[in-house]
Amino acid sequence: MDRYDVVIIGAGAGAKLVWTSLAGSALSVAVVEEALVGGDCPFLACVPSKAMLRSAQVWRAADDPEWAGLFTGRVPERAAYEQTVARRERIVHGRDDTANAAGLEKTGATLIRGTARIVRPGVVDVDGTEIGYGELVLDTGSAPIRPDLPGLDEVPVWTSDEAMSSTSERPELVVVIGGGPVGCELAFLYALFGSAVTVVQRADRLIPREEPKASQAMLSLLHDHGVDVRPNTRVVRAEPHRLGGRLTTDHGDVFDASVVIQAAGRRPRSERVGLEALGVAPGRGGAVEVDERCRVVGAEHVWAVGDVTGVAPFTHTAHYQGRVVAANLAGRETRADYRAVPRAVYTRPVLAAVGHTLASAREAGIEPLTATAPMTQAVRTSIEGEPEGWLTLLAHPDTGAVIGATAWGGRAEEWISEAALAIRAEIPVEVARDVVHPFPTFSEVLETPLWELARSR
Repeated sequence: MDRYDVVIIGAGAGAKLVWTSLAGSALSVAVVEEALVGGDCPFLACVPSKAMLRSAQVWRAADDPEWAGLFTGRVPERAAYEQTVARRERIVHGRDDTANAAGLEKTGATLIRGTARIVRPGVVDVDGTEIGYGELVLDTGSAPIRPDLPGLDEVPVWTSDEAMSSTSERPELVVVIGGGPVGCELAFLYALFGSAVTVVQRADRLIPREEPKASQAMLSLLHDHGVDVRPNTRVVRAEPHRLGGRLTTDHGDVFDASVVIQAAGRRPRSERVGLEALGVAPGRGGAVEVDERCRVVGAEHVWAVGDVTGVAPFTHTAHYQGRVVAANLAGRETRADYRAVPRAVYTRPVLAAVGHTLASAREAGIEPLTATAPMTQAVRTSIEGEPEGWLTLLAHPDTGAVIGATAWGGRAEEWISEAALAIRAEIPVEVARDVVHPFPTFSEVLETPLWELARSR
């Protein structure tokens, strides 16, 4: 039986940071992957979705009065969609992971293709072959949740992964089930290309974990692009229809769809890993519980990173956890701190947030100081033709440390990490206000609310 110091099940974003960080060490590493080296993000999620959104926004610029005069013409919607899909396929290399696999093995790690399952402490089985491990890292990701909906199997349905890999023609009628970040991005994308889009959201507002002001901004944006948003609504029945499918809601409304997109959340892939062989049971929603070092609670020499942990399910969280695990495996005591993990919804304007919202701060027993500034305070908004937006900062009333930030517009995904650093380092607003930003940049919008918070103390 072959044995490795470290065996990683899954070759996603977090796993990559483990094997690359351990490259050149004395530890032998094997990575077991049953699908694509690199995981969902580069092939089925983050990269293809943002590539399509970028193409759509460039194409739609010809409709914007700010830029329309610079265009002599453009292709129609259907052709634009086809070109966008073709560009997406180039960017994701047609979901060919050959280069990723070669890069993995170049680090000295061994790639094993197959499905792994823990059979007993210290041993995993890969398609009938046992492999020994000293340390085991789980990076099995997550899978889209499929609603328990009568008739759904009889209509055309895409998961978010399938929406980002389908090469079929642009759907004319799209019903998105779910109004979280993924649902909003997909609704925005298909609306840009002229599809008639309906979003059915069980909660009373879109992106419900964010500030109500952000939810309202997202609702207004989708409405401006013709999206029909139905909050406090559930689909209760699906049936075949000549256009594809017909959905009925709990309010008695009926929607026809060329395709139904499931965007009602994801579930950690933990059920087939064999955790029971270690005496470990997945927690709520299937998440594998980890401690602050990313070690699986209740198991020796087992670690987990990425969506399977149920902690802030973003690619950048997986990257961070991968670095934490690699440091611990190399003997450097390291603990994860999730207070400042950014969140983003890549519509345009974009939503970016980090740390507390007003509601979560109050749930934590904090009545924060707040300050808001319009994005127009940054001259860059006029230069770029993106005047829409605002920024809200939260600070702790006792320490003065920044504890939360939410921004709408101003390409906030590019500078929200400044607020993340302030949160993580517990920087008082009296210090943060002295950061000088280059002119003209969107990040200048941080200055006014920081000075306002400092004055309020």
